[in-house]
Amino acid sequence: MKQLLFGFLLVFSANSFAQSKNEDSLWLVSHYDKAIYSIPMRDGAKLHTIVYTPKDNSKKYPFLINRTCYNASNYDDFNLGNYPSKTLIRDGYILVYQDVRGRYLSEGTWTNMTPNIPGNNVKDKNSVDESSDTYDTIEWLLKNIKNHNGKAGQYGISYPGFYSAASLPDAHPALKAVSPQAPIADFFFDDFHHQGAFVQAYTAAFPVFGYNPAKPTKDNWFLPGIMRLYPMGQGAPDGYAYYMRLGALKNITEKIHYDNYFWKEHVDHPNYDTFWQKRNLLPHLKQVKPAVLTVGGWFDAEDLYGPLNIYKTIEKNNQGAVNHLVMGPWGHGDWARENGKSTHNHIYFGDSISTWYQNNLEAPFFKMYLKDDVNAPALAEANVFNTGTKKWETYNIWPPEKETVRLSFAPGRKLQINTSGNANDRFDYISDPANPVPYTSQIEGLTFTPRNFMSDDQRHASKRPDVLTFETEPLKEEFTLNGEILAKLKVATTGTDADFMVKLIDVYPDNHPNYDHNPKNIVMGGYQQLVRSEAYRARFRNSFEKPEPFVPNQPTDVTIPLQDVLHTFKKGHRIMIQIHSTWFPYIDRNPQKYVDNIFKAEDSDFQKATITVFGSSEILIGRGLHSLRD
Repeated sequence: MKQLLFGFLLVFSANSFAQSKNEDSLWLVSHYDKAIYSIPMRDGAKLHTIVYTPKDNSKKYPFLINRTCYNASNYDDFNLGNYPSKTLIRDGYILVYQDVRGRYLSEGTWTNMTPNIPGNNVKDKNSVDESSDTYDTIEWLLKNIKNHNGKAGQYGISYPGFYSAASLPDAHPALKAVSPQAPIADFFFDDFHHQGAFVQAYTAAFPVFGYNPAKPTKDNWFLPGIMRLYPMGQGAPDGYAYYMRLGALKNITEKIHYDNYFWKEHVDHPNYDTFWQKRNLLPHLKQVKPAVLTVGGWFDAEDLYGPLNIYKTIEKNNQGAVNHLVMGPWGHGDWARENGKSTHNHIYFGDSISTWYQNNLEAPFFKMYLKDDVNAPALAEANVFNTGTKKWETYNIWPPEKETVRLSFAPGRKLQINTSGNANDRFDYISDPANPVPYTSQIEGLTFTPRNFMSDDQRHASKRPDVLTFETEPLKEEFTLNGEILAKLKVATTGTDADFMVKLIDVYPDNHPNYDHNPKNIVMGGYQQLVRSEAYRARFRNSFEKPEPFVPNQPTDVTIPLQDVLHTFKKGHRIMIQIHSTWFPYIDRNPQKYVDNIFKAEDSDFQKATITVFGSSEILIGRGLHSLRD
């Protein structure tokens, strides 16, 4: 049990990037001085801040700031691990780590996804947000820390990525370069929801975000809330079975998260109402002045929506802004780690890809805009990794201008390329919430946030009768899909509500060799690699604010945006599409009978339904297919 709990802490704590004291920390001790400050904000709250200053006083240095809700004290012992990278540390910056308000040793009250207050660089003591806290921090640093060059940069991964992006509206004039990495943009589409569907696999994460400490502390005050998931101190080796026994979401409210305010916010706001809307950062990304380098991973289960939409929104609303995008073959935050072989779950992508990014993209970005380094190489607008060829590609705009590709469905499990389907064709399956489709091919216990499934083998799903599976013949030449993905489905259901999961899959040839890093039971011949997927709660098909039931058996349009893709299907591979209506326990089960609030549904509300997908449905891949929520 202690090992399981420790594993949770590694996931959410910034200390997941730290290693035991080694030559890097000894180098830091000999080259940096450390000081700890309580920096006052305009409303009087003091934020706990750790500052490492280079010992060499012959130069002036820019600030490099990391604001976190995951305990800045993890970095108070000269052991920074890979956060920031070794390259950035040795390039010479004044390194700043700060607990955001209300977290760990900082004063004030914390809230999830602090709503932005437009125009908040004015000194209004009664109005604070992450932009104003960043502004006040930089102002204090400029006045109180010596040997700076008058410039500041900010970076962060995951929630610290949100805090980085949230510094952009009404930014301090000294803030010259910001790198939001795996940033959250909107909790109704990132992390805890996908297109309105609730991510039940994040149940164990709610204590971290749903309790506030009684007073500033270095300790993890929320651990008792996590322990409630494990009655009598026992683990849960099979998360699927655990959540099936638990039943409807209301049982989580009654048995586990009964006093968790973040859970209560989900229960009270099942639709995209003003509570969620005001926590959407995207509408505030206007008049952006700092240079921006947004970083994401193609296999990031937590925050794939965030980086793509933050980049696109800045691009749309800020003509002439310095705006770069990096998308690599990584899971959540993996670009901050270097394990030699670069893998995601069962798939090998190359060697030292994270180090290449750190040295050739991240470090030059900060050098150019914080140090005015004329020798720093200019970055392409978008550096994007092709997950099929396993090579980097550069673009002057993302997504690229190209002709839209159309995929359609035909009888006999056939997937057609740039050929229209027959509207009279019907493809039926029975969706049963009592026997939902597993989201992973492996038995997986309770996780803080599941990750490996983003490139997992889909053979377990394609064998099920409640999963529609369509695939091409083996490709005679390689075929690249790049850009936005939009599934335009014509569907019907015998029920009054439904979810839809749409997957894009690369089917390997039977003779594909195994990878050395995998266990013996993982066979790559015939592997059905998940490339991109999305879950969609179809009650929101016309409005995320105002859900509505289906009329039973009535053909209905459901349009599902999937996140972007850059993947080349090699010669001899097949392209596959899967469609189904449960994906458990990653996504909570839809009762398939319309109820006003699924968080309050009874176990008796869940029912089977026959789902029909009509042949006029199609999958589009191209540019300009998504509408931004800004």
